[in-house]
Amino acid sequence: MTRREMMLRTIGGLVTSELPWAPRLDLWYLANRRAGTLPREFRNATLRELVDGMGWGYHAIVPNFLDVRGELDSVDRGLGIYNLWMMPGRTVLENVRRHVERDGDLTRVSYETPMGTIRTEALHDESMRAAGVTISHITEYAIKSPADFAALGYIFENARVEANYAGYEEYADHVGGRGVAAGFVSLAGSPMHLIVRELMPFDQFYYALYDAPDELTALAEKIGGYWRRMMEVACGCAAEIIFVGANYDAAMTYPPFFAEHIKPWLQRYAAECHGKGGGRGKYLLTHVDGENTGLLDHYLDCGFDIADSICPSPMTKLTLREVREKFARGGGKITIMGGVPSVALLGDSMSDREFERFLDSFFADLGDGSGQILGVSDTTPPAAKWERLVKIGERAREFGNIAPR
Repeated sequence: MTRREMMLRTIGGLVTSELPWAPRLDLWYLANRRAGTLPREFRNATLRELVDGMGWGYHAIVPNFLDVRGELDSVDRGLGIYNLWMMPGRTVLENVRRHVERDGDLTRVSYETPMGTIRTEALHDESMRAAGVTISHITEYAIKSPADFAALGYIFENARVEANYAGYEEYADHVGGRGVAAGFVSLAGSPMHLIVRELMPFDQFYYALYDAPDELTALAEKIGGYWRRMMEVACGCAAEIIFVGANYDAAMTYPPFFAEHIKPWLQRYAAECHGKGGGRGKYLLTHVDGENTGLLDHYLDCGFDIADSICPSPMTKLTLREVREKFARGGGKITIMGGVPSVALLGDSMSDREFERFLDSFFADLGDGSGQILGVSDTTPPAAKWERLVKIGERAREFGNIAPR
């Protein structure tokens, strides 16, 4: 049985011969390759060769955001739009004049529309490259005030989405039997979530939500049309898993906000992925690596299939046992990917003795292990101790057969 087959069986609630272990290693790998500090036996290896050598699964969920085919494919970061070579859909901005300026590590973009001009700026500097970070940091947001809503709405209304199925299929072939290649759509879980996480500063968004709710809602509706076009294209690709939405948090996307502005869209995505009568037959994955207190019941209502990067205590308030028990009481339909808090891999955070105690408690919290693809939440940090990753992989193999849900 390949790692890919094992992961799909876990998501489908079927028996597997061992607990799947597929740590997210992309940032760790890029940082250590750059620094020349990969484990000796893998000093010249690709990431695929490394996971093959260890017998681990390949975490093919969160993409490399610098992995583009053309220079202009990364410039719309300030709009929350990505055109990665492996995405199932590609966005084309029509009836908009776009000007791009590169200034060292900064990328400045202006979008001229009949409704006004939108300007963005994003940074990707040496410190980020050294840490393996591939997604740039927005230093000038698209929305400075509600006066920008009309122009931004125009941009999204005129955004065409075309299929990039050959790109996705090339990526799936690259991953092969090592893992399940997700069809990436967006880091935002809804149009309103896109606005708060990508298009304007957090504090200004919540002022606008209070002061100009109708205008903000109208903008979200215009973005929603683009969203529906993207999802229709994405769900037509060959991917078994569609990835929409990331980084929910009990403070930033507090439960009432999530319930009103994110949950209905995730419900829509889930229905689109599942299809009436099984016509789509796809799983919906969303990346839930924040503080999930108060959000778990909403996750169950959403109907999504995979909670990627569940991050338990000591990094958040909830233990993995509490999350698993909540999902089990909700029908056991959500598979957890992740679960190992990244701080457990750092010598500065846990001594070796503390790590061993943590592992005993952690694996006890897994119960029967059903509905669990073991990984690192959110990602393996560059300073992670290699021997701890190896130890977790050994414990996963020793866990034994996983019963069906």
